[in-house]
Amino acid sequence: MSAKYIIGSLAGSFVIAYACDYFVSDVKIFGGSTPGTVSNKEWGEATEKMFQAWPRTAGPPVVMNPISRQNFIVKTGSE
Repeated sequence: MSAKYIIGSLAGSFVIAYACDYFVSDVKIFGGSTPGTVSNKEWGEATEKMFQAWPRTAGPPVVMNPISRQNFIVKTGSE
């Protein structure tokens, strides 16, 4: 019996959340506009091309110890 109330309230909360997101983000009830970096496809393509052109370098893998806040370099058996 209580399952129908739980499921109904969950569905209702999702509807309310979607409506709030739609009106704030898409309708822009608080004003503002979409930035050009989001709406301009050419800018996105140029940015993606730039990111793919960067050389990717990385150091050796590390193990993080959050308690002592020390990072240890992992030694592999082949080195």
